[in-house]
Order: sequence, then structure tokens, then C-alpha cells
Amino acid sequence: MLADTIAEGLRDEAMAVDVVYDGDDALDRASYNEYDVVVLDRDLPTVHGDEVCRELAGRRAPARILMLTAAGDVEDRVAGLSLGADDYLPKPFVFGELVARVRALSRRSGAPVPPVLERRGIRLDPHRRRVARDGRELRLTNKEFAVLEELLRAEGGVVSAERLLERAWDENIDPFSNIVRVTMATLRRKLGAPAVIETVTGSGYRLEAP
Repeated sequence: MLADTIAEGLRDEAMAVDVVYDGDDALDRASYNEYDVVVLDRDLPTVHGDEVCRELAGRRAPARILMLTAAGDVEDRVAGLSLGADDYLPKPFVFGELVARVRALSRRSGAPVPPVLERRGIRLDPHRRRVARDGRELRLTNKEFAVLEELLRAEGGVVSAERLLERAWDENIDPFSNIVRVTMATLRRKLGAPAVIETVTGSGYRLEAP
């Protein structure tokens, strides 16, 4: 129940989330999916969260690990971090703090990016979940927001439809769906003129240079 609640809340923050319920599945999923952040309950069945953490750290997986546990004293935090976790959050916790920690770890998982993304008059603030173009506030759906964030993070580079499916949706999405094309069409309409999202035939999408 906690895993599903966390996943639903993170999706409401425009994050793509996969969920597993035991350590075996966690290790299996992380072996073929590339994640920015793993929110890891320490008390997992089949394979304990400590072992999952140790294994992921040993693989030098790119994901940052946020460990959750019912134990909150200093010794437990030190033990969790010594296993390779990047951050530690005792239960119960305030959901807003978990979101803030996930976002902070996500920024550390790749190349440094500014806290506010700007290009072609578009200003996107992931923390405050606000986006504007030329000072005009835009109301985007979670998926539109996530797609635009990926395009801005690419800094003019081409982002494939497959990459957008991976980053803005989850593994349950049909890879042959036209959802990216449909989302791109509504996003272009909301951004208005002049058009800034270019379709690169056979490759993907990019934000045109200033």
C-alpha cells in the first residue's frame, strides 16, 4: 500500500514510476531499466533492502538510492549510507519531503542542470511545477510537463520518442502507442506561435535553437 501510494504521488509530480514489491523483482528490474532514483524500502521480502542496496551500489548502477526505513536513529542511518545509499528517510515521513529528496537525487544522477530550465522564451521550474512562455503562464498536464522538461534538458539535442516514453510514462505503456505524437501536438498548441518544437524525421524531437 505504501509503495502504491508513493508511486501515485510521484506520478502526480510528473515523474515516470515503476513499482515492485520485493527484493528479487527490484534487482531484476534494475538490471534492464535505467533509473534516475530508486526509492528503496529497507524491509523488503525475499531479498532484504540492505542486500538490494549493496548489490545496486556494487553494479555501479547510475540510479541514486533513497532508503526508507522504520528505524530512524543515527546508527541505522549510518548503516544504510554505508551500504551505498545516497540518502535516508525514516518512516513516517512527510510526502513533500520525499518529493524534494527524489528531485535532489535526480539532479545528481546525471549531468548538472540548472534548477530552472529556459530556452526560446520558455521557463520551466520543476520544483514549483510552473511553466511559462514569454511571461505567459501555461497550464500543462503532467505528461506534457514531463515531455517539455525532457526537451529542455536536452538543450537543443534530439530526444527520441522511445526516450520520452521511458521518461514521461512507465513500463506499462504500449511502445507502439501514438501517445507521444498526440502529447506533442497538444504541447505545441499550448506553447503557441512561433512554433519551437521541431520533428526530426526518423529520430525524434527537439527544441529549436534561439
